Amino acid sequence: MGWPLAVSAALMDRDRRSLVKALGALAGGHFLAMAAILFPFSALLFLVAWQREIQIGAACLVIALGVYLLINRRHPRFLARVPPSRLALWSFLAAMAHGAGLMLVPIYLGICRTTATDPGHAAASDLMAGTAATAALVAILHTGAMTLAGGALAWAVYAWLGLKAVSRSWFNLDIVWALSLILVGCVSLWFATTGGH
Repeated sequence: MGWPLAVSAALMDRDRRSLVKALGALAGGHFLAMAAILFPFSALLFLVAWQREIQIGAACLVIALGVYLLINRRHPRFLARVPPSRLALWSFLAAMAHGAGLMLVPIYLGICRTTATDPGHAAASDLMAGTAATAALVAILHTGAMTLAGGALAWAVYAWLGLKAVSRSWFNLDIVWALSLILVGCVSLWFATTGGH
């Protein structure tokens, strides 16, 4: 979402390094948002007996956010009040407001198949360490993919296409984002309730 801000930073400073610095700040804020959502769920996974309910609740939460974003398409006003010098903060707040971290929760819970572990929870500390490591890996991979895709787009606009190309071909992905939240939530809900059968 923040790649236009990276382009803007490079154009205002007339320096390509500003684009890279802006992408770094955006990636840092985005990673913190992913971690802020995923790590609490990794702490919940010690409740192996409640894993199915946690998965169902997370899936319903993602679906609800998707429906809300589909109905209410206004962008949060507080995002416009964050100064451009605070790109990491803006990226963190934008990712939280749009549910980017929340969308990863059902995927993360599906990766952490804790019900296959010993029912006696003999290795609870190992389980917690493993789920925290998986949460960190999911956040890192997602942030890396987001930064590469946004960075490639920002670099193309800055180096070759220019701002006129953006203004002529701009398209709003809000509906696609809301529908993708609903889709991920529904798939996760199906897996949680049927076991994928």
